[in-house]
Amino acid sequence: QVLLRESGGGLVQSGGSLRLSCLGSGVMFSVHTMGWYRQAPGKERELVAVITGRESTTYGDFVKGRFTISRDIDDDTVSLQMNSLKPEDTAVYYCNAETRVAGREYTHWGQGTQVTVSS
Repeated sequence: QVLLRESGGGLVQSGGSLRLSCLGSGVMFSVHTMGWYRQAPGKERELVAVITGRESTTYGDFVKGRFTISRDIDDDTVSLQMNSLKPEDTAVYYCNAETRVAGREYTHWGQGTQVTVSS
């Protein structure tokens, strides 16, 4: 079992910055990838950024250099620094962890944190 707890969401003006953090607990040694997804009202959940244990990163196309994901394996945390925020970045942001146990893949989600960007 992996538990994920997000923090750092809130309200920010367009052009501003926020930093999201996610603390993992439980069977963290089985985690190989952590990241962030988001879901806006009426839209599907989409990839924001993920990072592997070897610090290989993947970003959603809309990020365009504005966000940076980082991971501290020793502290079981993953963070997302978001700069140049736009109103269309408004969404619930979910922390994600992918684990592999006995050859099987599992996906874990946090409760989500609201990010609202005002114009």
